[in-house]
Amino acid sequence: MIRYLSRLELSKAPSIETLRHLLDPDDPGRRMDAHHRLLWSAFAAPGQARDFLWRAMGTGRFLTLSARPPEASDLFSRCDTQPFAPDLRAGDRLAFTLRANATRTEKTGTATPTGKEKKRHIDLVMDALPPKGRRADARMAVAQSVGRTWMGKQGARGGFEVEEMAVGDYSTLTLAAAGGPRSRQPRFGVLDMTGTLTVTEPETFLRRLADGFGRAKAFGCGLMLIRRA
Repeated sequence: MIRYLSRLELSKAPSIETLRHLLDPDDPGRRMDAHHRLLWSAFAAPGQARDFLWRAMGTGRFLTLSARPPEASDLFSRCDTQPFAPDLRAGDRLAFTLRANATRTEKTGTATPTGKEKKRHIDLVMDALPPKGRRADARMAVAQSVGRTWMGKQGARGGFEVEEMAVGDYSTLTLAAAGGPRSRQPRFGVLDMTGTLTVTEPETFLRRLADGFGRAKAFGCGLMLIRRA
């Protein structure tokens, strides 16, 4: 299974710099939505489903993991691509970095107009936080606990065991560009995690790397970055 790891950098050409406030805005929610659209432009194809993961690395820099190389675009001054096919064996130790939207899915008991059962996705950290008024102090402790549990479950079905990990940040982002009342706009909880893991089933692990972890993958979550520990 061949994938392509690419490093892209937003162009500094004057014509693109004039659009930087739109392509890389200051507001976190608007920035997530703008980057979502920006990265789609590098993989645009009529009728093509999303077949890539991406992560913003700051200051207009991005990493993508994709089933096909990104297309050349005037929006990017740099697009370095190389095949991603690591030779992994059971017992290999890897350091990892992961930005993830950790959720669980529940049935609602209601149906869509087409007859399918509606489901809702519940952010695990937000759901575990204490009542309002005491959340600020508990936020990171809850995020650490939830993150460890969630990663353990990911490993159990993803071909790896977590040795150690830490949550460096937990934030909630609202896609303000979606329009409408703020209470109805999509909202994501984002965990930034680092740690080390041991590969137990290499083929399973590589498939999960390609598929990504958690939800909100279209918005920059789910791409696990790895290196030899």
